[in-house]
Amino acid sequence: MTESSQLPFKNFFNNYILSHKDQFSGKTIVDFPAGSGETSRVLRHIGAHVLPFDLFPEYFKVDGLECKRANIMDGIPLPDASADILICQEGIEHFSDQLFALREFNRVLKNGGLLVITTPNHSNLRSKVSYLLSESERFGSLMPPNEIDSVWMADADISNEVYCGHIFLIGIQKLRVLSKLAGFKIVRINHESIKPTSALLFPFLYPLIFFINWFTYKKNLRKDNGIPFELKQEVYGELFKLAINPRLLVDGSLFVEFAKEMDSEFVSRGLKSVQRRFEDPT
Repeated sequence: MTESSQLPFKNFFNNYILSHKDQFSGKTIVDFPAGSGETSRVLRHIGAHVLPFDLFPEYFKVDGLECKRANIMDGIPLPDASADILICQEGIEHFSDQLFALREFNRVLKNGGLLVITTPNHSNLRSKVSYLLSESERFGSLMPPNEIDSVWMADADISNEVYCGHIFLIGIQKLRVLSKLAGFKIVRINHESIKPTSALLFPFLYPLIFFINWFTYKKNLRKDNGIPFELKQEVYGELFKLAINPRLLVDGSLFVEFAKEMDSEFVSRGLKSVQRRFEDPT
């Protein structure tokens, strides 16, 4: 996403912070990646204790705030359960190991803490059709991810790290399950702006999307896979509602709020899936 295309969303996000001032004021908030620092500036303005981190803190420009260097794959240099809120704005689509990143977010958040993630919406109809036609982010406009266009930063004078572009785009279903495996639950999905191409595709594709997802939902409810029916109804029902949500199919951005349910190391104890064993090859 270019700087000019980020500006409307940046304004929308900052207005979101201001309209939820009571939720953020007085809280310890991790801003990662912090970028140029516009969100950190707004958070400080409303009285939050801001901890900015970025892979390239050289570009952080907020007087009186220090942005520390952090590579998500090395972890965030903070103690366990040290933050009330973590904001990951336009970052997760750049992370090669998104489950690791979410578990690291879980580690630094207090129990019940808020995780706010924004990312380009890989679940909207334009993205779905773009992937079908060319495996690119925007058909007719961008090439598929590649080593020319998808490396946004490789400056050895600043760092040996390579900053990847939108190589790891993520949709709502994958984001939901990875967050669940990291100890989070979705508490709210916010809506920003409608993409015109997705809106144009909507009346043609929505009936098919609804029918296919309804058929798949009903078929899997009937499967005898050892999972209690009530649990299947709960989980599959949530997936079905996300799949047919009209706003998710036309929104330009995913803007999701999560709550930390538990520490990530305890998640496996509560999983209800049926274990599948590989047959002995001999």
